[in-house]
Amino acid sequence: MFAAGRFAAVSASEPPTDTRILFRRAIVLGGSVAGLMAARVLSDHADEVLIIDRDDLAALAIPDDRIAADPVTSIGPRPGVPQGSQVHALLPSGQIQLERWFPGFNEEALEAGAVNPPPDTNRFYMDGELRDEPPSGPAAQALISSRPFLEALIRHRVLARANVRTAKGRAEGLLLTGDAVTGVRFVPDGSSEPVEERADFVVDATGRSSRLSDWLEAGGFVRPPMQRMAIKLNYATALFRRPEQADVWTCISVANPGPGRTARIGGFTPIEGGRWTMLVSGYADDRPSRDAAEFRRRCVEDFPDEFGEVATGAEPAGDVVTYHQADSRRRDFHRLRRFPARLVAAGDAVASFNPVYGQGMTSAMLHASCLSKYLRGNPRLNRPARSYFADVKVVVDAAWQISTMADLALPHVDGPYPRGYRLLQWASGLIFKASMRDHRVSQRLNRVTTMLAHPSSLASPGLLLRALTARG
Repeated sequence: MFAAGRFAAVSASEPPTDTRILFRRAIVLGGSVAGLMAARVLSDHADEVLIIDRDDLAALAIPDDRIAADPVTSIGPRPGVPQGSQVHALLPSGQIQLERWFPGFNEEALEAGAVNPPPDTNRFYMDGELRDEPPSGPAAQALISSRPFLEALIRHRVLARANVRTAKGRAEGLLLTGDAVTGVRFVPDGSSEPVEERADFVVDATGRSSRLSDWLEAGGFVRPPMQRMAIKLNYATALFRRPEQADVWTCISVANPGPGRTARIGGFTPIEGGRWTMLVSGYADDRPSRDAAEFRRRCVEDFPDEFGEVATGAEPAGDVVTYHQADSRRRDFHRLRRFPARLVAAGDAVASFNPVYGQGMTSAMLHASCLSKYLRGNPRLNRPARSYFADVKVVVDAAWQISTMADLALPHVDGPYPRGYRLLQWASGLIFKASMRDHRVSQRLNRVTTMLAHPSSLASPGLLLRALTARG
């Protein structure tokens, strides 16, 4: 239960009060959710925080009067996040972290157009069977919006802090003095020559395509080991107008592979601007296309009736957009014996998961909490941030176990298998089946899948016995 306790410490909800200035300047590479959250944490510990991103983050800022006066409904994905038009989920754990770092965020988001679905308007299907009791309690309450909308509100809050500024440009490498990072090299927008920016601390939040491993190797360090799981995920997302009166606001459907079943996950949720965003997915050769007629056919034929009712009865609000992700991956920085001081990585630069489980943004927010815990723990800044990476490992392990255990059941996925896979597979299947009939098991499982608790919290003998009793 060590991991569960460490996870609980990282996912605390109380705003930290024991902050002190440690740096003159800190630099964050990447201005997406992970980078913005890291910048928010660093703003408590640095005189100046500089965010470097390929997009002009300052130009994308939302004026205060617009947030206060009208719902923010016309924000599209920025160039640096092309997958922003796809369905994204903010899990309840992420919502808690947003409120922790930006008090009043949830109320502000709802006033700006985010959605809090009415009670009893959610549906969850497993292999075509409706869950007997929808999730209830705090774990079921989520702030629902599009990814661009949510990121814009986070960016607004971060850039409002007096000691945070931005620069548009492309990160090119690290400045190293001995075994410590002393700054970064980047090419400013409009220039072809790199410039150097000195810093006392650097965060790499440049995403799945992070070049940090290359930069480490160029500086004489060993690349972090990388684990990959080839998932070959394909999905398509479409927007629809949502009527004011609707019996079902949110619907999730999970079909596991089995006799007569093809593995598919689909879902629709309400977002700002009176719209639904709907996702249909497939794996390997099962590839949803951008054709609207084919999208509607999939909704009618491959998913519960609620999908077909929306896809055929609601007015389309945009084109169908597709996305492909070849693999889930994680870079195990915690395994490195030698690593530069004053440097960490966060978000997808550490690990990215099968996106249909909605763990990405929430994991990034928990990484920010790991950073805060490290900086508030009297760190020895002339040494590698090992306690930070140890905490991040706990967060990554939690998300990785949830998503990869499901992905390993797919017929086209052939590993890597974790130690004790067969036992884990049996226990997770037992708990999942029991959750369809037992409210208490459902609540415990729901806390794990929404990243409010670590998966090891499901390993208690009492819960397993209850699951065995409920499975019939």
